[in-house]
Amino acid sequence: MFENQPKGLYALALANTGERFGYYTMLAVFALFLRANFGLDPGTAGLIYSSFLGLVYFLPLVGGILADKFGYGKMVTIGIIIMFIGYLFLSIPLGGESVGFAAMLAALLLISLGTGLFKGNLQVMVGNLYDDPKLSGKRDAAFSIFYMAINIGALFAPTAAVKIKEWAESIGYSSNDAYHFSFAIACASLIVSMAIYYAFRSTFKHTEGGQKKDAAVDQVEEISPSETKDRIIALCLVFAVVIFFWMAFHQNGLTLTYFANEFTQKTSTGVQSMAFDVTNLVAIIFIVYALFSFFDSKTQKGKTISVIVILIALGWLGYQYANLSGEVAVSAPIFQQFNPFYVVALTPVSMAIFSSLAAKDKEPSAPRKIAYGMLVAGVAYFVMMFASTGLNTPDAQALAGDGGTFVSANWLIVTYLILTFGELLLSPMGISFVSKVAPPKYKGMMMGGWFVATAIGNLLVSVGGYLWGGLPLWVVWSVFIALCILSAVFMFSIMKRLEKVC
Repeated sequence: MFENQPKGLYALALANTGERFGYYTMLAVFALFLRANFGLDPGTAGLIYSSFLGLVYFLPLVGGILADKFGYGKMVTIGIIIMFIGYLFLSIPLGGESVGFAAMLAALLLISLGTGLFKGNLQVMVGNLYDDPKLSGKRDAAFSIFYMAINIGALFAPTAAVKIKEWAESIGYSSNDAYHFSFAIACASLIVSMAIYYAFRSTFKHTEGGQKKDAAVDQVEEISPSETKDRIIALCLVFAVVIFFWMAFHQNGLTLTYFANEFTQKTSTGVQSMAFDVTNLVAIIFIVYALFSFFDSKTQKGKTISVIVILIALGWLGYQYANLSGEVAVSAPIFQQFNPFYVVALTPVSMAIFSSLAAKDKEPSAPRKIAYGMLVAGVAYFVMMFASTGLNTPDAQALAGDGGTFVSANWLIVTYLILTFGELLLSPMGISFVSKVAPPKYKGMMMGGWFVATAIGNLLVSVGGYLWGGLPLWVVWSVFIALCILSAVFMFSIMKRLEKVC
């Protein structure tokens, strides 16, 4: 899995991990902050939330176009500085009136612009590491590793957001002002991200572009106009499909968070409560990776180290279980740690499965994996339909208060597991597909196109917010089921065309 990968991959991945940790710390509490600090209704909060996500994923198109001309490295550096200023604005508690609202909107614009310059171009640089024919066969695995690194940052973000907010409240800050401490975490994480980027720049500097020597490389890689057209059309068809995946997937920050906040039991006991302690999740991750290391290791020393790691992790879990007592409070943002946990824990599993299939010449193509991912996402919302049987509508739940209808946290935990299976099939493979298929002259633009598709999907996330209210919950979830299934059917219908350019 990690063997024979260029050092530049790990440097770029770690730089992205720092940035993503800050972003997801902010995002974990943002929708709840909008409602608490400004008194917004679910639909309006959802519109702001989804518009921000839309900009975050639309502006990489602009960043990509600029990078194709001026260089990817320059745009990454400028982007991270702009993001820092945006998070700094968001960190200042200015209240819930017009001044605070205007500052919040300005901060969102800066964060989205900075992300647009940073995110897509960093991923293009990862892809550029594998333009060398000797490394091209490792491209899919590289993006799986890169995607896993993103989620390491996201794994700790919800806990960081909740803990820092609770700490701020404990020293006397109001509940609304305490949110800003969560946002300040992002400022610190960006400093770490930039430090990593420049400390290890020598390992990937050749991928930054914008240098005269790159002109010769571009000339060698030139392809015919007809092939360029075929590739761009294929990519645009994929972009059209993944819009609806992101519309469904990013409900994790909106309707699924609303469900966690309004319909999920507020406390947890026993083994289930252990899932809400991120240290236990980290222990499970260590066990998974140590098991793979044990079977992959060619030396007795390596196997012994793996066994020691497993025993320490099991010992920690045993200690935690033995010291369980009473109930553990469960806050809505903490559920967002499960998706990145599953990504990190399951990435080596998925890579092992696909490596085994590849050895038998049976590995599905990247477009086929994307189609399967759409179907799996639909299954996740079938679970939510079943979980919502007999529950109040959101409006009725609000009126009922403590007398409302509540369900076990396990429903959301399972839903996030299934959504993550879909994500692993679609997201890293989609990014790898774009980096591989994009015409050399338009790499930045085409990677930006992937994010534009994500942006449109994120704008459509707000649909969930507007459905949240008087409708039965099964109606809300059925919308996402239908869109995922229809998108998968369309994807399979154009599969031959897509696989032709792979």
